[in-house]
Amino acid sequence: MQVYTKRGDYGNTNIIGGRTVKKDALRVEAYGTIDEANSLIGYIVSQMNEQDVTLKNELIQIQHYLFDCGTDLATPHGKNSYKLTKESITWIEARIDCYAPIPPAIESFVLPGGQPVASLLHIARTVVRRAERRMVSFASEEETNPHAGIFINRLSDYLFVLARLVNHQNKVAEPLYERGGKVFHTSLKKDDSH
Repeated sequence: MQVYTKRGDYGNTNIIGGRTVKKDALRVEAYGTIDEANSLIGYIVSQMNEQDVTLKNELIQIQHYLFDCGTDLATPHGKNSYKLTKESITWIEARIDCYAPIPPAIESFVLPGGQPVASLLHIARTVVRRAERRMVSFASEEETNPHAGIFINRLSDYLFVLARLVNHQNKVAEPLYERGGKVFHTSLKKDDSH
């Protein structure tokens, strides 16, 4: 397989179905940012200890879901059936519900940081949030898989919860935002992180 095709030399790319679009089109921005998040998660997996096999396998599963999401974004509505389904959302919500209660409850915002893998998970969370913004922009222009946007929204919550879990498992105190006062009066729920 030849790696370079020269089709993109003038700022164009082909999406699924063969249609040509500009490389800075909202669709391409959306699935390109998903690819960026996927690459970062792959790096995080490479930095995890061997005993973190469950979390590593989950993150690899998420990489597959992100590839599905990118494929859906690259597919014009009605061209093919979408890959991300309601089941992917149910799966990630179950993981969030499993991990969120494990670290101690917090009353203020968490500063991104702590143990190195936790810090990388926070970076991935912000990249996923950017991907979500790109997807919202694209969805205002063209119809796309509605499950993709929901999954990406849940993924940022999952990465936040996972960063907290990794800090907790490694007995690393989370850095807290000190000037915001108490913003959570009960334990942090899955949708209260941002």
